[in-house]
Amino acid sequence: MKDLFGQAMLDFYTNNNPSNITTETSISDADEMDIAYMFRNYKDMPPVEQEALDRSYGKVLDIGCGAGSHALYLQNNKKLDITAIDFSENAIQTCRLRGLKNAKNANLFDFYTDVKFDTILLLMNGTGICGKISNLNKFIQKIKSLLSKDGQILIDSTDIRYMYDRDNEDNIILPFDMNYFGELQFFLTYKNQKCTPFDWLYLDFETLKNYCKIDGMLCDKIIEGKNHEYLAKIVIP
Repeated sequence: MKDLFGQAMLDFYTNNNPSNITTETSISDADEMDIAYMFRNYKDMPPVEQEALDRSYGKVLDIGCGAGSHALYLQNNKKLDITAIDFSENAIQTCRLRGLKNAKNANLFDFYTDVKFDTILLLMNGTGICGKISNLNKFIQKIKSLLSKDGQILIDSTDIRYMYDRDNEDNIILPFDMNYFGELQFFLTYKNQKCTPFDWLYLDFETLKNYCKIDGMLCDKIIEGKNHEYLAKIVIP
């Protein structure tokens, strides 16, 4: 898959003729995203993200770090020991150029380390990398394996049921080929280049909580935003 999102971030930071990126999903129309949003500072972050950063402590793993804004805040302002990973090589190059000390190009499911982390961050719809709900058990088991005994996982997502039409009994109407309402396909366009469509998962809190329980984890909702987004904390009891 073309690394268009990462390329957009790198172009923006290096002033290499940057342009906005166009996103579209299987249930929504095309929308233009200002790539500058990926470089926001703490005061410009939504409350869900600010809360996650406020609660971070110890050794931190930032999964899907993007341009590194969350990790840089924790490194520079809270002086925490940060490891940041992203499957985008261009995103990691951007992070390093911005001064992030420990940024690695890695896919979560292929990331192995002897280090256990006190805080694991998955922000900007952290459940997205699951792709499909059928991968959720594997996802939870993987992040659990990286967590210290008394550590915490801070993850956000959005309950997107509000985006669907409903029948007379107030049940959402799903496309015939969809197993779960939060399973979407994403389409990205950058500088007239299109990437291969990819799966992305939005997860409602109760489903996340139930899957965590299956894997012996406790999951609590910490904060809920104005647009159906929430921050959850997952721990090993």
